[in-house]
Amino acid sequence: MSNQATAAGGVRDAAVFLLSLGEEAAAEVLKHLGAKDVQRIGAAMSDVGKLSVTEVSTTLGRFLKEVETQVSVGVGADDYIRSMLTKALGEDKASGLIDRILFGRSSKGLEMLKWMDSRGVADNIRNEHPQTIAVVLAYLEPDQAAEVLGRLSDSVRPEVIARIASLDGVQPSALSQLDDVIERQFSGKVATRTASLGGAKAAANIVNNLESSQEGALLNQLREMDETLAGRIEELVFTFEDLLEIEDRDFQELLRQVPNDQIVPALKAADEGMRNKFFKNMSQRAGAALKDDLEARGPIKISDAEAAQKLILTTARKLAETGTISLGSKGESYV
Repeated sequence: MSNQATAAGGVRDAAVFLLSLGEEAAAEVLKHLGAKDVQRIGAAMSDVGKLSVTEVSTTLGRFLKEVETQVSVGVGADDYIRSMLTKALGEDKASGLIDRILFGRSSKGLEMLKWMDSRGVADNIRNEHPQTIAVVLAYLEPDQAAEVLGRLSDSVRPEVIARIASLDGVQPSALSQLDDVIERQFSGKVATRTASLGGAKAAANIVNNLESSQEGALLNQLREMDETLAGRIEELVFTFEDLLEIEDRDFQELLRQVPNDQIVPALKAADEGMRNKFFKNMSQRAGAALKDDLEARGPIKISDAEAAQKLILTTARKLAETGTISLGSKGESYV
């Protein structure tokens, strides 16, 4: 079973379990989960449909068996979380995720931003100092951070990205003050802890999630501001051309997940090498049909081609996040 299938099965099990608890008990459980997990499980709950007694019994049986096998780990919870995730993901990929988990557990202000839409977050931080904006965006998930960044002024984007790339952790007192300021806009006070946020990879992940036109303009501005830093970020940005480096087996999995109507517009702006990458990883009949569609399709807007390429890249990154495929050195780390 693939990692993606295992993850999907786990989310469905969680949905079945919560549906069996009833509304009040399920709501109490969901209060302790992060925004992304609630969204995933909520979507799964809506897709479950009518449950059979057998499926509920099987799911609850797995849950009880898992609970019965749990033993005291003999170490603090923080140490256990760090050790477990480092062993599972490796130190490089786990570090940012670990800090988000441990910091988010005691944070309220910054955590609230994860539940807001990008326009709301942008409205709350647009008048802050670029360094403050950089810390906030480094804390958010890359896709949400990119949406927020896209709503900020053209003049502030390159400076914010440069500051994210230059972050090397945040002092506990500074992070606590920021969290307090944000939370006071909503409710009261909160205790916080430090987190290792930012870095060139974090900046590249945000740039990866921008719209193509914004991405190009931002990198051009950044080159004018700091050519060296721009080069570091560009080396880590995962582009459509980097798909050529994906192993054929993984590329075939990617093609199974990409909407068919996006492939032709994406390849209209691709070179022969990229087109051949698609052809060789399709069946002979599908490849021939794609060639015919490319020849029959008239000129399209560059923006439409770039949007299709961006969608394929987004799909590739999501598959990499679940461990379903490997993107190579430029696209591996997304925590």
